[in-house]
Amino acid sequence: MTRTPAEPHSVPAELRPYLQEVVRHAQAVCGRHLVSVVAVGSVALGDYRHGRSDTDVTVVVDAPLPGPTLSDLAAALTHPALPCPATGLELVVYDEEFAARPSGEAGYLMDLNTGPLLPSRVSFDPAESPAFWYVIDRSVAHRSGLPLYGRPPREVIAEPGRADLLTALRASVREHSAAEGHLADNRVLNGCRSVNFCRTGRWQAKRRAAQAVAASEERFRPLIAAALRSYERPRTDATALPGTDVQIFLTWVAGRVDAACEAGRPVGE
Repeated sequence: MTRTPAEPHSVPAELRPYLQEVVRHAQAVCGRHLVSVVAVGSVALGDYRHGRSDTDVTVVVDAPLPGPTLSDLAAALTHPALPCPATGLELVVYDEEFAARPSGEAGYLMDLNTGPLLPSRVSFDPAESPAFWYVIDRSVAHRSGLPLYGRPPREVIAEPGRADLLTALRASVREHSAAEGHLADNRVLNGCRSVNFCRTGRWQAKRRAAQAVAASEERFRPLIAAALRSYERPRTDATALPGTDVQIFLTWVAGRVDAACEAGRPVGE
């Protein structure tokens, strides 16, 4: 089995020592059961912003694991036991067999959220979480994941099916329309990412997706420009956006996702 770390310059400098420690702890706790460690999210898509972005990591293991392994891994990685330099760490552990097949389910063995600006959470039951987060992340991991350790992402993480991806996008738009726990700028930019995916079949970083939507949708340009300006600021200094305008935009986004579903538009590589 190939065991290759990522090229060091592929990882943002602010995260390199931290992600090396994440891998080291995963190796120490999981031992021979560790298959792959993959950076997803903004790091994988080349748009990590220090002070704003969190860091998303997918871990694949060869189960069954010894009884306390997952709890031990959570304890080793929880901030501040391992200080997180990003706004937070969102780390998901999958069984190798589950990760290797397309699925619209959450399907994780462990989901850990930790860090200076994230509420601490650890779950060992995928029924506790909406599936769409994990479906989208596995698609990003399969297509663009940055290998930090072990086998390449495309070998171990399957691309979810088209119908499952569009269902996940619908759920994501509903989640961001509800607004609970989400910054206004992030709601707008995630909406742009959803529209851009429906149009192109590709995942793009939020800022690039926002620029593409703004170029084609003149009526939303002021809102998207305001969201981009806010996104340039640290998360704690994000600016407010007009609530009615955000809701109108997300209603339009929902219509674009529904249209993609109804049209049977292909989701490409």
